[in-house]
Formats: sequence, structure tokens, C-alpha cells
Amino acid sequence: MWARVKGKTENELLRLPFKAADMFRPGVIAPLHGIKSRTKLVRISYAAIGPLLPLLRAVFTNHVTTTELLGRATINVAKKGTVKQVLENSDINGV
Repeated sequence: MWARVKGKTENELLRLPFKAADMFRPGVIAPLHGIKSRTKLVRISYAAIGPLLPLLRAVFTNHVTTTELLGRATINVAKKGTVKQVLENSDINGV
């Protein structure tokens, strides 16, 4: 259901008369530099899989990003723009 709602929202935003609208679709986001979620369930989940995140990033490079890479990607897109309107995880890691 979440993906359907996100897709519908993205389509609605793309129909609006903005100069540009860029959508980010990160997969797993590895928190860096002490960043913690305010959501208890997310904090518990990351505590459980936290030790595996470096391995997951190495094996599934197209599905895992970091808070730092996501932040840099959003700033780069805001400054320079992008050809793609919908940026998947691999695009985020490469931006």
C-alpha cells in the first residue's frame, strides 16, 4: 500500500506546474554520524541490523544508501538539477 500511495503522490506532484519536481526513492538508509530516527520501531530495527549495514551496503550497492549520500544528492539536485525526475537508490549513490 505504501508504494502505491507514494507512486500516486509522485504522479500528482509531476503534474503540477513546477519548473522542476524531483522524486527520491531511497531503499535502505544507513544512518551515519549519530543520526537516530524519532520512530521507536525504526530505532529498534536499525539496532538489530546495524552491524550488518556495512555488509549490506557492499553487497547490495543499488539498494542501500547512507544519510550522508542522500543529503548530498538532494543538495546536488537542488543546485544543478538532474535529467531524471525520479531518482532511484543507484542514482542517489551516484549523484
